[in-house]
Amino acid sequence: MSEVNSPTRVGGWTRFVTARPRFALLAALVISALAVFAGSGVAERMGSGGWEAPDAESAYTKEVLEREFPASQPNLLLLIDSGDASVDDPVVAREAARLTERLAGEEGITGVGSYWQARTPSLRSEDGHEAIIAARIEGDETAAGRILDRVAPAFQGESGPVEVSVGGPVAVRHEMQTIIEEDLLRAELIALPVTLVLLVMVFGSAIAALLPLGVGIVAILGTNAVLRGLTEFTDVSVFAQNLTTALGLGLAIDYALFIVRRFREELASGSDPRTAVGATLRTAGRTVLFSALTVAVSLAAMLVFPQYFLRSFAYAGIAVVLLAAAAALILLPAALMLLGPRVNSLDLRKVLRRRTRKPRTAGEARGADGVEHPDGAGKGWGRLAALVMRRAPLFAGATTAGLVLLGLPFLGVQFGTADDRQLPATAESRVVQEHIREGFPGSPGGGLELLATGKATTAQYAALRGDIAGLPGVLRVDGPIVSGSYAYFSVLPEGEMVGEEAQQLVEDLRAVPAPFDTSVSGAAAVLVDSKAAIADRLPWAVGIIVVVTLLLVFLLTGSVLIPLQAVVLNALSLTAMFGAVVWVFQDGHLSGLLSFTSTGDIETTLPVLMFCVAFGLSMDYGVFLISRIKEEYDRSGDHEHSVTFGLRHTGGLITAAAVILAVVMVAIGTSRVTNTKMLGLGIALAVLMDAMVVRSLLVPSVMKLMGRASWWAPAPLRAFHQRFGLSEGDSASAPLRPGVPSDVPSGALSGASSPSEASREAEGSGVFESGEKRDKIGSGA
Repeated sequence: MSEVNSPTRVGGWTRFVTARPRFALLAALVISALAVFAGSGVAERMGSGGWEAPDAESAYTKEVLEREFPASQPNLLLLIDSGDASVDDPVVAREAARLTERLAGEEGITGVGSYWQARTPSLRSEDGHEAIIAARIEGDETAAGRILDRVAPAFQGESGPVEVSVGGPVAVRHEMQTIIEEDLLRAELIALPVTLVLLVMVFGSAIAALLPLGVGIVAILGTNAVLRGLTEFTDVSVFAQNLTTALGLGLAIDYALFIVRRFREELASGSDPRTAVGATLRTAGRTVLFSALTVAVSLAAMLVFPQYFLRSFAYAGIAVVLLAAAAALILLPAALMLLGPRVNSLDLRKVLRRRTRKPRTAGEARGADGVEHPDGAGKGWGRLAALVMRRAPLFAGATTAGLVLLGLPFLGVQFGTADDRQLPATAESRVVQEHIREGFPGSPGGGLELLATGKATTAQYAALRGDIAGLPGVLRVDGPIVSGSYAYFSVLPEGEMVGEEAQQLVEDLRAVPAPFDTSVSGAAAVLVDSKAAIADRLPWAVGIIVVVTLLLVFLLTGSVLIPLQAVVLNALSLTAMFGAVVWVFQDGHLSGLLSFTSTGDIETTLPVLMFCVAFGLSMDYGVFLISRIKEEYDRSGDHEHSVTFGLRHTGGLITAAAVILAVVMVAIGTSRVTNTKMLGLGIALAVLMDAMVVRSLLVPSVMKLMGRASWWAPAPLRAFHQRFGLSEGDSASAPLRPGVPSDVPSGALSGASSPSEASREAEGSGVFESGEKRDKIGSGA
């Protein structure tokens, strides 16, 4: 074999990451410290909204109303509780007037009004013991939050004969942001120690277990610094921090598991640390790079949507994926270079093994990962693969049917908007909103606003009001209130403020003819526009994900059918998640156990977010499995043996990575905010279903049914792949045994009477040798 193809060569990337490993790690430490400083206070600069489409009609209307009619858009509500007395009691009225005057004098507060000024019925509770002072806090979410922090403590609590509680959209968003920060810290405190324990169980060595955590911490700190920088230029949702922690730990652990496992295999095969690092980067390193690209593309697809809630997850996701991959491909090899065989140090399972160890027999071998396994590494996964492929039609059909069945509840999905019921039942802003929703006529602030732009006569306004009042589903019309060339009408719909009837009313209002321009805003209008924006951009997002995924998997495998299989099976792996989201969070099953309030719908952007994240993570595991199957198929030419080999060598690894990522997502899912709970628990379910059902049962059965046709590609694409494609390992031209040409047809291996015999020869003592080691044998090394 020529020197250039020798697996023992040290490539340019290996030289780069191993030339000065101590300097690389020191530089990483310094950069991480700077990231801590740069990312400090990032949560305070983030917003808790972003569900609205900023270029929609409802957003334009709201902006004009805030500027021209600030009193029409109150975002701060003081709930005045008079106890046993009536709110019309003179003593209560005097105190309310004093509070109203105080609030109007606060800097940054405009449009102050109260029930006692005009005796507006909608601002007085039906039982007469509560009333509202409404106002508007100026500025963006960050500025409004600061003003609220200053104003709220001065008004909350007892004030003479009344009790004051603070609510309104600003208070809801601010309290949600605070709770998310607290819950994220708790999730990290839960996830880190549990993850470390699981990593020790996987690796045995405490040193090896700490490496993935180090990679994850670097990725999280770096991403927080990136998000802090982005807040200077654009809006970023505070919810994105949850994804940063989840993906930072999850993907870093995935990538580090794969690289550390392969490095230990190379050490076990007799390689020195530098050669082992080189072989690891040429094999597992390429897989990590492909995986990172597929996950990043899935998350980047959210950039096509206008809502900054979704775009924020793209910012955070792309940053954390690329940083996790960079740390795994630069810092981790440097650490492995320095550690060498000491990566197996501090084996915390020695005590247990001393107590339970039996005398070693000829059938026992040390696994390729450095851990002892009876009868070779991954025996159970090999048996599972053999069983699945023997009954391939049964497993493929039953698994597909089961996944489709689990996804059926999603057919009944109802989309809505996030409101105060996302918060815990004891949150003050939610309590205020509950009182208003249940005890006040017309639910103040929950109606629709129709803005008229342009000069008009009183008769024209009266005609428009009459047309609005005649629409089905209209409970009451107030207005117009005129300011210059603008006027607006308040329209109160019947039933739920964002229900199907209210959404239809939005469409009817926009269709009302008028001699001037009209536009509609309000909660139902925002929902209608958000659904339209998502429906308009969703095909583009899905198209980007599918096309780029097909291209990347083709470059990895050289096959036309395997990329198609990967996309279809990935989509199937998400059905259980979507079905569970509707059955649990929309329909309210398990709401008591999980401590949330079902609103009867799902926030519109959540399914899009969950699809992009879960699809990317599924491809992450898919690339790990396919790359190992491809490596073995290139080496042996035996399709079924390669599938068994791939599952045998990655099944445990993928399952361990999925369990660890699920632990992180479940920790995120302990949040008291419903959307965060839904995101964490839903993706945890998707990850486990993908690893334990799709990769373990569906992929082997489908590949068995497809047979060698799995690797088919037309001649032009084969030529393209030979020139531009990349695959794990450099052993594509290496024969299974010395003297067997690389162009021998699959299964026609001289000296082997059957593929199974060839497989047994390849297995040797039960531990598959690496392709690189066979290259050495084949070249006489």
